[in-house]
Amino acid sequence: MTPLYRDFTEQAQIDAQYNPSLGLADPAGELAHYRAQAAAARDRLSARLNLPYGPTRAETLDIFPAAQPGAPVFVFLHGGYWRALSSKDFSGVALGLQPRGITTVVVDYALCPRVRLDEIVRQCRAALAWVLRHIAEHGGDPARVAVGGHSAGGHLGAMALLTPWAEDYGLPQDPLAGALLVSGLYDLAPLRWSYLQPVIQLDEALVQRQSPLLNLRACRTPLQLVWGGAESAEFERQSRAFLAGWQAAGNAGSARALPGAHHFSAIHGFESPEGDLARQVADFFR
Repeated sequence: MTPLYRDFTEQAQIDAQYNPSLGLADPAGELAHYRAQAAAARDRLSARLNLPYGPTRAETLDIFPAAQPGAPVFVFLHGGYWRALSSKDFSGVALGLQPRGITTVVVDYALCPRVRLDEIVRQCRAALAWVLRHIAEHGGDPARVAVGGHSAGGHLGAMALLTPWAEDYGLPQDPLAGALLVSGLYDLAPLRWSYLQPVIQLDEALVQRQSPLLNLRACRTPLQLVWGGAESAEFERQSRAFLAGWQAAGNAGSARALPGAHHFSAIHGFESPEGDLARQVADFFR
């Protein structure tokens, strides 16, 4: 039988690797955790919500400013496989960063199938350009902006690194101080054969355009890739393959598993100032 992708010959095999809810006792509880942490962040922290960065209603972002002016900035791109969730589900990322003196920006974007993945990537790039140009007005330091993302947001963060910033936006070619990508998707090809395909509607040309692994370039931004140690083998392989390609392009990067973490808990380390992911972000700005 001809493989669909690598050694996978059936959709069920691909779904078993790429559906992170399979095998979890309470997937709904994982999303409830995100939302509870997000509500706590909006209740306890100063916030400027729903600031427009583009012309459509979907293009907004939320800023959780640090107490001191001129703070470093972390821009978070949320997951949901490009077809679910919103910035409001991930305000909790700021809980571990604001006490460390880091301004947090959580980006919202339109979702599939209303828009295609090309448009989501464009929106996230536009959001980062907005931050680089305007964050000083909100107490942030535009010279110290890092990007991060989880799952689909990891993919979007990788595409942000590969943006032709100078050519398309008139910004420095590598304007970001660091990137922390968690359990990302860097080769989109297997998802064409997955349960997601009816909604995300990939074709071969889109896979080629929007797979970070297929669009690598030289980049001076340091990259940290992480994934949950309890995740499927494919999430680890995706990160390791992207790191290998990133380093082959002459770029600095590293990768590590988070012991015991599954796909959803992998980003809990943002929720406390002592969390490992909050510490990693702070390290970008030393």
